[in-house]
Amino acid sequence: MSASRRVVFAGTPEFAAAHLDALVAAGHDVCAVLTQPDRPAGRGKQIQTSAVKRLAQTNEIPVLQPASLRTPESHALLEALNAEIMVVVAYGLILPQSILNIPKHGCLNVHASLLPRWRGAAPIQRAIEAGDAHTGITIMQMDAGLDTGAMVATGILDITASETSGTLHDRLIEVGPGLLLEVLEDLPHRLAQATPQEDGDAIYAAKITKQEAQLDWALDAKALSRKVRAFNPTSVCFSYLGNERLKIWQASALPTPHNRAPGHIIESGPEGIVVACGIGALNITVAQFPGAKALPVVDLLNGRSHQLAKNQQFTPPGNPI
Repeated sequence: MSASRRVVFAGTPEFAAAHLDALVAAGHDVCAVLTQPDRPAGRGKQIQTSAVKRLAQTNEIPVLQPASLRTPESHALLEALNAEIMVVVAYGLILPQSILNIPKHGCLNVHASLLPRWRGAAPIQRAIEAGDAHTGITIMQMDAGLDTGAMVATGILDITASETSGTLHDRLIEVGPGLLLEVLEDLPHRLAQATPQEDGDAIYAAKITKQEAQLDWALDAKALSRKVRAFNPTSVCFSYLGNERLKIWQASALPTPHNRAPGHIIESGPEGIVVACGIGALNITVAQFPGAKALPVVDLLNGRSHQLAKNQQFTPPGNPI
């Protein structure tokens, strides 16, 4: 590597940690890491540190965890670091303009979509849910807007027919770090050639809500199958059978003609549970009852065949979550 940069890194989850790891391995001078404060998580509500914090501690990089970057103290801390560039990857805090102005070359953001499509919190999930054929990584020079900065570099990936947000997340990790290193290698030139986004083409990737994950059987089976893949594994889709909430991990759309009301089970067997939709049918192949593991339908039917039998009906959305 011909150019080692003095970098402040801001990020929180595993996706961000992969980029921090690449910076360290490439010999960049990561002078400090910003990450979200430690918070309780999981069923036991144990205090959890972020993936980025753990990696920074392993590499003996100073860690800063401000609750906000809008304080004079945060500004003074970052100014004292005298960084050339700040790299931001899934950090979780808004950077005000006063912070963006501190590094010599400003701030770069690594975003998991082909901007301006899918600005916002859930670009991976929304791309799959919408049926996009392609997605990728965009590295942009940050401004005060939400993912509105000029684009410095892009890397494109096809979205496969079986793609989940989990598999796509992992494939994007294979693209982002290398692209980031390429940009840092030729930073002044790349910044000078940055391309403004077409705001008219922008689509907002809203954060996934629990309510969204409940399947509406009146919809097209193709739309439901995309949603099942898009929400796997972090916000798994579900529907109610009586009073039990069944999580639906894997399913595919069938063009099955029927005259059943949406939500009725048309047939049930080792190949799947076929549920009537507004258009076509959804074939559920992996599902999970409360307190149990996610299982292929062939195993699920061994103990739950009566609940998943033909003519049973899933309830429409609107049940308490």
